[in-house]
Amino acid sequence: MDFKKLILESNLQLDKESIIFDEPMKNHTTFKIGGTAECLIKVKEEKELKEIIEFANEKNIKTTIIGNGSNILVSDKGIKGIVILNRIEKIEINKNKENAEITVGSGTKMSKLANTLFKEEIEGFEELSGIPGTVGGAILMNAGAHGKEIKDIIKSVKCIDYNCKEYEFTSEKLEFGYRTSKFKNKEYIITEIKMLLNNGNKEEIKNKMDEYKKYRVEKQPIEYPSAGSTFKRGEDFITAKLIDEAGLKGYEIGGAKISTKHCGFIINTGNATAKDVVELTNYIKKEIKSKFNKDIELEIELM
Repeated sequence: MDFKKLILESNLQLDKESIIFDEPMKNHTTFKIGGTAECLIKVKEEKELKEIIEFANEKNIKTTIIGNGSNILVSDKGIKGIVILNRIEKIEINKNKENAEITVGSGTKMSKLANTLFKEEIEGFEELSGIPGTVGGAILMNAGAHGKEIKDIIKSVKCIDYNCKEYEFTSEKLEFGYRTSKFKNKEYIITEIKMLLNNGNKEEIKNKMDEYKKYRVEKQPIEYPSAGSTFKRGEDFITAKLIDEAGLKGYEIGGAKISTKHCGFIINTGNATAKDVVELTNYIKKEIKSKFNKDIELEIELM
């Protein structure tokens, strides 16, 4: 039985419109790059996620989970098996006089959460409001901006393993580090997050969000598709600064180019392939090693 028939004739209790075969992954990544997914399934509830995982285990089908498609580079060859597009969205707010506990579905976009918190006059999320991903993705890589990381506001995280066993870890157990967490090894799938934030002033929250948005527009190449910051910071150096000092600003291979606005970003000028991006990142690594004797690491994940 072929793969498509196997899924269509399965007992999966899913809306058939949520299942797409041979779907170009460039439609689901912020880089606008990537070959086709053999099968892409959008999930809106945790029970759907569990059902697909159990089905894939039973049939020995590979699964790959993505959120908003930021911070990843998908191979030109695409992705075999099932790509699960996490759209588990939920925002519940429990306020008292001083602070607020927020329960968030892992597929909720960071921007949507930021706007909800603004409307509810809850502060402490403004620095993270421009991160172009889902809350689950932000937890996985401990995303941060403007001196704040998401670990700073996390109370606990619920997840499942690939046998669909449920877990809940407090913040102290999440092994947060610079752009990493307990979830980096892909042993668990994040489903729900609890955050603790403070009540604030709506006008002050808006001013901060506007300030950070202005910074992004002025300093980052948001007018082009990218996966966000391409390389991690070094322990004693800023990678983007070294790339600039190496004279690489604007250097391009195929459709992949080092942004002239911010050297920490590789952008897709319109027709970039994953091969172009990989060749460019390898060239950058070699030049930085040669000129400064520094080893630099990718922040984006290769799929």
